[in-house]
Amino acid sequence: MEKIVKGVLNFRQNVYPEHKDLFGTLASGQNPDILFITCSDSRIDPNLLTGTDPGDLFICRNAGNIIPPHSTETGGMTASIEYAVAVLGVRHIIICGHTDCGAVKGALNLEALNGLPHVKEWLGHCRSAMEIVRERHGIDSGQCVGHEHLNEAIEENVLQQVQHIRTHPAVAAKLATGKVSIHGWIYNIKNGAIRCCDHNDNQFHEFDQQYAEVIAQVEGE
Repeated sequence: MEKIVKGVLNFRQNVYPEHKDLFGTLASGQNPDILFITCSDSRIDPNLLTGTDPGDLFICRNAGNIIPPHSTETGGMTASIEYAVAVLGVRHIIICGHTDCGAVKGALNLEALNGLPHVKEWLGHCRSAMEIVRERHGIDSGQCVGHEHLNEAIEENVLQQVQHIRTHPAVAAKLATGKVSIHGWIYNIKNGAIRCCDHNDNQFHEFDQQYAEVIAQVEGE
């Protein structure tokens, strides 16, 4: 806790005074443009990664950056997505996975998680991604997928979560009318690179390729 306490003291004494006007504006409400869904992994800092300030991102985090398909059963992710899209009016949704993901490692062999029933049930939402990897490599259903397929499984998991979020009514409505865009990201912890896809893709592209037009715009300013 010592590091945390020091951090809070530094925030009160130095950070807050430097950004007092921003926090004053945020005190009366929020207007984020982006819903950022990522893993709970401590190695990911969405604001640091994207160079954003408080108020820019509406952030949802869970083990495995999972989005359960829409159902009549209410959950924290379902409610948060609905609120971000229908009330806050976010225009972009980023689903960000990452290398060395512990949740996907667990999903590769769910039977090893029998002592963690809630974790095992939650990671069941990764099953379609794992089955795709099995099918692709001729691995029998129910057999654990080796860690040599981890990076592929991480990418496939993001692709499947992109499809899951499209089943949410608020998202489907905005997507159909061009009022929201969905982005899948894979963040490489070791080198800082990001690979990307959109909701129509079945593979990832390099960041500079995916956002070439935006980059050209930014560099031309």
